[in-house]
Amino acid sequence: MTENSNRLFRPLKIRSIELKNRIGVSPMCMYSSEDGFANNWHLVHLGTRAVGGAGLIISEATAVSPEGRISPGDLGIWKDEHVEKLKEITAFLEEQGSVPGIQLAHAGRKASTLRPWEGGAVVNENEGGWQPVAPSAISFYEDHTAPLSLDDIGIKKVISDFRKAAKRAKRAGFKVVEIHAAHGYLLHEFLSPLSNKRKDSYGGSFENRSRLLLEVVNAVREEWPEELPLFVRISATDWAEGGWNLEEAVELSKLLLKNEVDLIDCSSGGLVPKVNIPVQKKYQVPFSEEIKRKSGIMTAAVGLITTAKEAEEVLEQEQADLIFLGRELLRNPYFPFQAAQELGAEVSWPKQYLRSRPRE
Repeated sequence: MTENSNRLFRPLKIRSIELKNRIGVSPMCMYSSEDGFANNWHLVHLGTRAVGGAGLIISEATAVSPEGRISPGDLGIWKDEHVEKLKEITAFLEEQGSVPGIQLAHAGRKASTLRPWEGGAVVNENEGGWQPVAPSAISFYEDHTAPLSLDDIGIKKVISDFRKAAKRAKRAGFKVVEIHAAHGYLLHEFLSPLSNKRKDSYGGSFENRSRLLLEVVNAVREEWPEELPLFVRISATDWAEGGWNLEEAVELSKLLLKNEVDLIDCSSGGLVPKVNIPVQKKYQVPFSEEIKRKSGIMTAAVGLITTAKEAEEVLEQEQADLIFLGRELLRNPYFPFQAAQELGAEVSWPKQYLRSRPRE
């Protein structure tokens, strides 16, 4: 097979940025920061995937404010001091030929919890936690303290926090920004009628529920250079009756395209607990296909894509433009090299690793 005759290792240009392949590292929380600061864990974790050949590497959900963290261990970009270490990391990723991206996030009502390996329970304010905020005073779990419903001042602060975070992301050397509007976090909470019961201009109709995300997108785009890509991650469905659904996700994607968003990262779920999700191979790919086909925007597919063949099939069938891998790249950061060998693609290896390159 000749070089780039397959889709997975064909370059992808988005605005001024060219990805060397269609393999992206999906944002995955490491819960390993103190006061939001990146450290050597993040350098090695993300750097290893760059050495391993991924075209795009998006850092974990990075909080735009202290109260926007899921846990006390979340990565942050709410103050200028966070930039220095992030800049070191992005420089290394680019040295390895990968494009560095960052996911800007606010946890909303799912904030102030322990790390998963500590049990994930709510951290009360008297134990070092903080007051979560949300569109409406509705808890994620019934036995949790209700979040504070954001007023106009609080909403303006959220928009401002995302704007400032985008400015810092540019200074830190990131080349792609992704806004996190999925998995039951703040912007998703505004989108879904299950968590948004507001009676003002941010609640009720689809237009109103979409308003905050669009305002955040516009604020970020005003600060983010025109030549650099902007992504949005959404949950295409809540998997719950009366919740956010694929039809609304398509309409939102059309609006996002008009508002200078380049790609939709298509995930699902996370808004409400204990829902029945039909988890199986490539179970979320139909979302990226539908959104791509009906809105005309580029999409990324995620969710139990674990082999080169599966990834290649998604791209061949034009179900997505980009493949994001999560757990598979945790298990095997050198998946891109193995995928290239399996598909017969010619790729560049780090010169330090050339001695291990498979020979015919």
